[in-house]
Formats: sequence, structure tokens, C-alpha cells
Amino acid sequence: MQSINRFLYGPTPEERVRTWQQKLRAESRQLDREIRQLDQAMATARASVKKLATKGDTASARILAKELVRSKKQKERLHVSKARLGSIGVQLTQQLAMLKVTGSLQKSTEIMKLSNNLIKLPAISAAMREMSMEMTKAGIMGDMVDDTLATLDDEEELDEEADEEVDKVLFDITDGKLGQAGTVGAELPSLEDEEEAQELERTRQRLNALLSD
Repeated sequence: MQSINRFLYGPTPEERVRTWQQKLRAESRQLDREIRQLDQAMATARASVKKLATKGDTASARILAKELVRSKKQKERLHVSKARLGSIGVQLTQQLAMLKVTGSLQKSTEIMKLSNNLIKLPAISAAMREMSMEMTKAGIMGDMVDDTLATLDDEEELDEEADEEVDKVLFDITDGKLGQAGTVGAELPSLEDEEEAQELERTRQRLNALLSD
């Protein structure tokens, strides 16, 4: 009888909520994987920045440092998005509790606000857009009001933060004598070794690939 009702009327409200909770957990695991990949790529990039700074090639170090700053910002966004997924999960658990009392799902401005913010993240926008449409049909949410993707970082701000990142490295390798950083390896040529240049480019491209997912 239950299978017949599901065929005629679709999933029950409780079944819908359980399905959404499963999707949220799956998206959260995906974010965990992306965070781990970013951590690995950032560790490689940080080592490269230190190596370049030690050689005195601060120009190349700053190029890679900018990608490192982008990666740090993206990692912060992923952590915030994971927290928002968890918050939606909590809200859905509350919906299940209310369902037993009222017999229907209730409209939630909190879920709508959290979903709107998540749709702006390219990494999970498609899944959240689909889930949001389902929640709208189920009466939990109103129409989505903003699906604009997050704006890219301001280049000037990135340049400043990249400089700070390299300065931190230079501070470390000169034992705190940052004022002498400009003389560290100053007579060395800038990335004349082709293999090092290729490794720098591979690291930069790997970070870019993770940021564009």
C-alpha cells in the first residue's frame, strides 16, 4: 500500500526531508575532499614560495603567493559552506519534529537564506539549486531571489596579500631580519633552470584547477 501511495502521490514529506539530509551529507563529504586537496596543493605551493624566496627570486615567489592567497580564501569559503550545510541539516531535523505535530512541512526563512548563500558557491551550486527547487515545491521555501555567483577577489587586494605572504617567508628565512631580505640571494639569476620553471607552473596550474572547480 505504501509503495502504491508513493507511486500515486510521490514521496511523503518525511521521505523528502530524509532524502535532502542524505544529499546534504554527500555535499559535505565533497567539500571535505576539496579542502584536503587544497591543503595538499597549498603545502606544495608554500614550499615553492620559500624555495624561491631563498634563491632571491621574489618576483616569482609573489606570482605563486597570489595563488596561495586565492587558495586560502577559497578554503575559508569551503569551511563556511560546510557549516551552512550543517545548519540546513539542523533546520531539517526541526522540520521533522514539527511535521509530527502539524502534519506538514513549515516555511523556513533560515533555510532559504542559507540555501541562497550556498547557491553562490560554484562547487555545490547545481546540487543546492536542485534541492532548493524541491524545497520550494514542498512549501519550505519561497522563490529564490539571488543566484548570482560569488564575485572574484579584487586583484589589488590580492597583490597586497601576496606581498605579505612572501614577506612572512622572507622574515623566516632571514631569521627575522626582514630589512635585509632584499639582499638574500640577490645576485642569483631568476628561474633560469627550466625544470624549476616548469615545476612552478605546474604548482600554479594545480591551484588554479582547484579554484575553478
